[in-house]
Amino acid sequence: MATQAAATSEIAAVGVIGAGQMGSGIAQLAAAAGCGVLLLDSDPAALSRAVASISSSLGRLVAKGQISQAACDDSIKRIKCVSDVQELQGVDLVIEAIVESEDVKKKLFVELDRITKPSAILASNTSSISITRLASATSRPSQVIGMHFFNPPPIMKLLEIIRGADTAEEVFSAVKCFSERIGKTVICSQDYPGFIVNRILMPMINEAFWALYTGVATKEDIDTGMKLGTNHPMGPLQLADFIGLDVCLSVLRVLHNGLGDNKYSPCPLLVQYVDAGRLGKKRGQGVYSYGRGVYSYGGSSPSVKPKSSL
Repeated sequence: MATQAAATSEIAAVGVIGAGQMGSGIAQLAAAAGCGVLLLDSDPAALSRAVASISSSLGRLVAKGQISQAACDDSIKRIKCVSDVQELQGVDLVIEAIVESEDVKKKLFVELDRITKPSAILASNTSSISITRLASATSRPSQVIGMHFFNPPPIMKLLEIIRGADTAEEVFSAVKCFSERIGKTVICSQDYPGFIVNRILMPMINEAFWALYTGVATKEDIDTGMKLGTNHPMGPLQLADFIGLDVCLSVLRVLHNGLGDNKYSPCPLLVQYVDAGRLGKKRGQGVYSYGRGVYSYGGSSPSVKPKSSL
């Protein structure tokens, strides 16, 4: 199927939908790479927090001597906050980083398909949802692709690109080159549930919850065992808190439904935590409890030791 997608050199304007930690981090990367960025969110407070977070993140890079103050200022100037999706009609690439719900994402893609220019590439930051199914909601399935960033995007070097059944080769090439331009190491996955990283990671996290649920060991010993025994920078339960327990549960359900294997069935303890609103670091409580205002993520471990919540 022929595609009207823009050439790589033409990806100059990027729309990012969702001003949470993922969206703001993606916007920062695109702006630092010289793109004009429209950061879209319906919540003005979320946009304000995103701008503050981006400014703070870039400021730390200046303090470390990794970028100049001029580069910092230029990056911030390239980001425009908007609240109306119609503002995205002229961008070359849209990256959505909204809630991990297939229905919600499909509705967004229908709207993006209607308002963006014919050559625009539509990308999803989904960590598990089928790109093929998202693309089917549009009239341009050849121009829909997955760009799975890892949290926080400015720090984590990996980007997982997922090709849908109809994703055009030139779209894949354009997105791969753009991803490398923003400093990412790219791995490529076919469109199977969980892709590469979560297909392997989530069963480990789920098994750690089963070990806690059945009394095999304390959460501290489970995490210490995996850190020191397998040289992981953090244990699976702590990592789940960082990812978000609701996100972990959503991915496991996608794996379970998509692959039909009971080994992906979510542990009841994980389900219970999510039902109780214990979603991890972002809520201040998950497997561990986190003090407000004392936590800073630097890509490997918290600046304070998690306090026991059980």
